Amino acid sequence: MKALEPPHTHFVAAAEGWLGLGDICEARAELERLGEPLQTHPDVLRVRWAIAAEERDWPAALRLARALVRATPESSFGWLHQAYALRRVPEGGLQAAWDSLLPVLKTFPKVAIIPYNLACYACQMRQLDRARELLQRAILIGDKDHIKQIALEDTDLRALWAEIREL
Repeated sequence: MKALEPPHTHFVAAAEGWLGLGDICEARAELERLGEPLQTHPDVLRVRWAIAAEERDWPAALRLARALVRATPESSFGWLHQAYALRRVPEGGLQAAWDSLLPVLKTFPKVAIIPYNLACYACQMRQLDRARELLQRAILIGDKDHIKQIALEDTDLRALWAEIREL
């Protein structure tokens, strides 16, 4: 899809700024300044996803993530956020999130957050060996110190915290 150009990029940036300040109403208002055809642009969908997530409106977040997957299947963003929302919608759960994200592990071999999130799901499903394997993969791909730091703050990985401290 064609990249947004000014002034549209300014509206999206302003929406992100308002969202960062915690003002969801202003963030939405900035996005509404864009014409209808631009409402399905991936940059707009990403901000709308962030708004839905901030509001914990997981059904809306899932719809937006699925729209992102359709619009930009070559980007890991939609896939990751689809799994994140799937975990939280009433009809979803850990297994649904796992099932949606696992197939793209090979598609995005250099995106550390994919095996990291899968490690979280595996750990929560009590598949600790699989969680260890995926966490190691994330560490090999990404910044070891950063991943270790976030893993030690991530309650999804609590069962592995003692091992993670030793990495």
